Amino acid sequence: MKKEAIATIAVWLFATTLPSAAQTIYELPFASAGNSIELTVANTSGSPMQNIVIEATNVPGWLRFSETRQTLPLLKAKQETPLLFTFSVDKSAPVKKEHTLSFVIKTGSGESWSKEVKIAVAPPDHFELFQNYPNPFNPATTISYQLPSDGRVSLKIYNLLGQEIAALLEEDQSAGYHQAVLDATRFASGMYVYRLSHTVQRGERHFSQRRMLLLK
Repeated sequence: MKKEAIATIAVWLFATTLPSAAQTIYELPFASAGNSIELTVANTSGSPMQNIVIEATNVPGWLRFSETRQTLPLLKAKQETPLLFTFSVDKSAPVKKEHTLSFVIKTGSGESWSKEVKIAVAPPDHFELFQNYPNPFNPATTISYQLPSDGRVSLKIYNLLGQEIAALLEEDQSAGYHQAVLDATRFASGMYVYRLSHTVQRGERHFSQRRMLLLK
């Protein structure tokens, strides 16, 4: 699944009753924008409702809505109206972990209902090592990368002769976006190579490397 993939979630919000059916867990693309949740607000009563407010609550920091609150001035009897909440998923989102959003609907007369929407973020679709930042740097820089699956991670620093200078990481990590900070206070100025390897349980291994410049 590519980063530009879009998730659209269609959910019904009933202004008079909310059925307690088993909930679907909606999968969101990793580090994506242009996603949407479409809520259909239905007034199943025989009377009109005014000043209806629909608000998304329990929103994590890695889920960024263009707006979390919308208002319907009037909803006639037996009428239904769709509302679209658009959002992006930050790369810092935990993957494969269930999270529950709540949408609260309130009428001008003080009535209130809520609807829960369960979501989970899909892991990245590929292994990638990003350019360190800042670069050039002195004395510290951040190295970031993404993993499509859980596995063993090794991150090492080499000089241009291929000699290992430092081992930043050698540990098991979960799928998702990760960062490591290199403090090169004791390094000499010059060009270095940072190399990342990722080994999954079935033995498949990925490698990637980039160059960085230390200027003192």
